Parts: sequence; structure tokens; C-alpha cells
Amino acid sequence: MKKIEADTLEQAYSQAATEFECSVTQLQVEIIQFPSKGVLGMFKKPAIIVANPIAPATPEPIIIKEVVIKEIIEPKEVVVQPLPTPIPVEEVAPPKPVAFVEQPKAEILLDDAALDTRDEALFGLPEEDEEDDFYDNNSMELAYDEMPIDECAVDVKAKITQLFADTCFNLNEIKVSAYDEHTLLVEISGADSALMIGKEGYRYKALSYMLFNWINATYGLQLRLEIAEFLRNQEESIERYLIGVCESVDRDGRAQTKVLDGVLVQIALTQLRNRYPNRYVAIRSNREGGKFIIINSYHEY
Repeated sequence: MKKIEADTLEQAYSQAATEFECSVTQLQVEIIQFPSKGVLGMFKKPAIIVANPIAPATPEPIIIKEVVIKEIIEPKEVVVQPLPTPIPVEEVAPPKPVAFVEQPKAEILLDDAALDTRDEALFGLPEEDEEDDFYDNNSMELAYDEMPIDECAVDVKAKITQLFADTCFNLNEIKVSAYDEHTLLVEISGADSALMIGKEGYRYKALSYMLFNWINATYGLQLRLEIAEFLRNQEESIERYLIGVCESVDRDGRAQTKVLDGVLVQIALTQLRNRYPNRYVAIRSNREGGKFIIINSYHEY
């Protein structure tokens, strides 16, 4: 049994067959690790297998069984006995139905304290924020103070351009600039840029997640990704929707939004926190996993 490491599984199989001087079909192989190309040259993994030659099967011995011819005995005449007469069973009358008397329902009265408890159950008690820091520009300080954000933008632009160099998308020159002191703005445009958004923005979210994790881990910066003005249109749509929510907050002191998508919930959270800095604004989840935002006076002073 040998442990073999190669760039691909095919090379690992071929190397194992060469070392054991047999064909690949005569090997018993266990894959320890599948190969991975990684992202931007990082996290690359080789293929690792453990191979062992299969021993030739030993043929089973042929056993000749002795055949014994038994004498055929004619069956004797069988006498069929008549079945006994069934004993009649007395019929039992069904039980009489029991009459139930409906009891009067007790009237429940809620005082002011109970009403407050009911409202807290409706809007949710204040808990620790569940929101992701994906678009929170104040959640992390710059990790590399010795590297200015303009130099980070130049480095990020070169690597993102290299990432999309071999794709089939017809894109313009990718722009990377400083959005603020903690955030990089990445702008992607071109004839095929809308294809990178996908249905309901699923490609946009996947690309944002990948780029954010790389930029945040390498440079300690936040990301604002703009593809064909998708993010700007989403911000304008959320701003129009929040007009009615803000009216409820100004009138009642509390409100909650409808269930929002992953990108929209972060945009709405930022706009509501800017609008109400003295109120408690947080993300909550329902039983189905959908996310919405609540606004109340828990942190008001």
C-alpha cells in the first residue's frame, strides 16, 4: 500500500500503476484528497490517493455431490373429518351515547402590562444583531495601515482583471477606486455585464461574497460592488419602499419591514440606521429563514 500525491487524479492513477507494474483496473484505490485549483493561485490542493494491488482471486474447488434416488411411496387414502358446528354468539347491544354539556368559555381580559407583552411578542424582543458585516463600513478598521487604500485599489484592479481575462464575457475595463477610507468600489460594465448579475441577482451575490472574502482577508477593507448599476437601482428601490415604513415609525414609534433578499436587507439596514440613529434597528429571521428588519425605541434616549 502506497500513498501517492500528484497534480491530478489521472496522474496519481498512472503513477500508481507504474510503481506496482500493473494496470489501473488491478488497483484498489482510496482517494484521500481531491485536487483543487484554488482562487487567484491561492488554496491550491494536489490529488492524494492510497493504492494497493488487488491479489488474483483463487478459483473455488468443484464439489461433485452424490445423487441418491429415493423410493417413491404411494400416498395413503386420507379421510376428511367434517367441521364442528359453530356455537351461536349472542348479539350485544351497542352502548348508549354519552351527552356532553358545553361549558361556558371564560372571558380573558388583558391589562396594559399584558398588552405590552403581546406587542413585544409581535415585534420581537431586542437581541444581539444578526446582520452580516458585509456592507458595514464601520465594522472593521484597515488592517494594513502601511499600505494606502489607493495602492490597494491598483493591486486589486490588476488581480480582478487577471481573474476575468480568460472568461467569455465582453466587459469594459474594470474600475477600482476608494469609495471611502475603509471601502473599495469595484465597477464592472460592458456589453455582457448584465449576464453577471443573474436571475434575482444570484450571480451578483456569489461574486460579491467571493471578492469580499478575498479583499477583506488580504487588505482589511470592505467592498462595494457595482455591476451595470445593479446596486444603485436596488438602493433606489429600497429607498422608495421605506417611505411607508418610516411613516409608521414616525407615527407609532415602531415598525418592521417585509421579508427582504440578502442584498436588499443590508441596504435597508444601512438606510434605516442612518435615518434613525437613536432607535434600535436590527435584522430578525422568521421560521422559514427569511430576514426582515425591526425598528423600535429600545435604544432611544
